[in-house]
Amino acid sequence: MIVDTIEQAHRSLEPLVGRLSSSVFGIALLASGLSSSAVGTMAGQTIMKGFINLQIPLNLRRLITMAPALAIIIIGINPMKALIISQVTLSFALPLAIIPLILITGRKDLMRSFANHTPTKIVGWIITSLILIMNALLIFLSITGSV
Repeated sequence: MIVDTIEQAHRSLEPLVGRLSSSVFGIALLASGLSSSAVGTMAGQTIMKGFINLQIPLNLRRLITMAPALAIIIIGINPMKALIISQVTLSFALPLAIIPLILITGRKDLMRSFANHTPTKIVGWIITSLILIMNALLIFLSITGSV
């Protein structure tokens, strides 16, 4: 499971860095989180500015992006539990982004010569279907108590 992988990663640092392994691992996780937040902020900015012509000041965007993570830390929620919940949530949100993307990038009237060709669309729909099937399986296993 995810916890075992993170624990193994932490333990693998100990021979290399010694007692500082916890600190180094924590800093690496923080850097990873900040990196993904920055990418999310830039993607959101591009979408808001380019597609819906909505402009939010830079510092407000940063605050909105960082607020959930800071709230989790301040409230004292178990970070591992929050990580798992966030990843499950993202897995359910992913098709909401992928499906419109496949539909839009397949339209020649919008994309002209950059429109996806049939093989690309097929691969996209296969991947999307797999994500939806795995999400349905996760819900089923959660309801039946198998997870």
